Amino acid sequence: MNSSDGGGQTFAQKALARAAGREHVAVGEVVDVRPDRVLSHDNTAAIARLFRSLGVEHVWDPERLAITLDHAAPPPTVRHAQNHAEIRAFVAEQGVRHFFEVGRGICHQVLSEEALVLPGQLVLGADSHTVHFGWMGAFGAGVGRSEVAALWALGELWLRVPEAMRFVLRGRLRPGVTAKDVALFIIGTFGADGGLYRSVEFAGDGVSSLPLEERMVLANMMAEFGAKNAYLPPDSAVFTWLATRLSRRTGRPVEAWYHHIEAGALYPDPDARYEETHEIVLEKIEPMVACPHTVDNVMPLSHVAGTRVHLAFVGTCTNGRLSDIAEVARVVRGKRVASGTRLLVVPASSEVLQAALERGYIADLVEAGAVIGTPGCGPCMGNHMGVLAAGEVCISTANRNFRGRMGNPQAEIYLASPAVVAASAVAGHIAGPDDVCGD
Repeated sequence: MNSSDGGGQTFAQKALARAAGREHVAVGEVVDVRPDRVLSHDNTAAIARLFRSLGVEHVWDPERLAITLDHAAPPPTVRHAQNHAEIRAFVAEQGVRHFFEVGRGICHQVLSEEALVLPGQLVLGADSHTVHFGWMGAFGAGVGRSEVAALWALGELWLRVPEAMRFVLRGRLRPGVTAKDVALFIIGTFGADGGLYRSVEFAGDGVSSLPLEERMVLANMMAEFGAKNAYLPPDSAVFTWLATRLSRRTGRPVEAWYHHIEAGALYPDPDARYEETHEIVLEKIEPMVACPHTVDNVMPLSHVAGTRVHLAFVGTCTNGRLSDIAEVARVVRGKRVASGTRLLVVPASSEVLQAALERGYIADLVEAGAVIGTPGCGPCMGNHMGVLAAGEVCISTANRNFRGRMGNPQAEIYLASPAVVAASAVAGHIAGPDDVCGD
């Protein structure tokens, strides 16, 4: 266990020390932190009711709030529509500037695109996949609705400094293997609770070999590992990506933003102590599939190939980005979705949708027989746009496959990479790209 008296600090210790206004914090210590950003989504209406029950009229800092409408967008029922109306009224009342309407996309994707979170910052959100922001070297953690209401009122919350475990990634992935496969390998090997309330920190040359959108997948999936937060060390690719977006929004030169972002980045000390360290040689990873009904029920693709598929779903905060849609378009181009199988593609954001349209990916998908959904979470949580019937089998790029996740406890969900999901849509059963692509 780390101490606060000069020992090496993990990323989590450094990030929470900064958020607490401290030089050092110890693992296991409970500290009061002030987040740089607090996010919520369609659950904002419920949080607002809790907030008002505290007797507070105004949020402590509306600039730090970020709210999206993404989980049931557009609203599928009158109840959902009323919920959205209450959120819009709250946003106007409180002067929340960072509000993103139906169709803008999923909170984690949108806040990344808007560069509303930066390396080294603390973001707390009423969504378990807030660990997503570890892709850029930020401390992201999910908290409950009551905690968010308290944050709105007071601007601070206590957190216990988590123990840390480290995964050292070596080398590069083989063609056809993705960060989704790496995440499923980790969860399948160490169990769905293997990272419970830990800071899961990645290191090694393999991190920089991953494209940025693949790093997002890896951080995001650590929610299914039980992680309190995830961390990938930010590099020049991260700084440039964020600086370019901030420059576009503010007019300030990219170089100035680059240096500002770089200065805020945090890295663990060389002598930081970890409860566990594991090395993963990326070349050894193969395409993996999580089988019903747990995310750690993971098998190699070859072990489940041939399983009948009724719905192939591409999207969510895990795998709904442009590179994912590009890969799906590549696999289905010139082909048709199998009879008796549906392919549903939901871009993670309007920006992703626009880029996919400009590059012709959407045309490829529609020609193949795919259905395109409004940017957002889609059917992932089981209440909207593409839920399953009893007895149906879905293969999905999402992050969860527990019983009833997509709305029906009598359905089965398999999790895989976008290329495998696309190939399965064409084949009508679980398959890899090599099984349906002539090249």
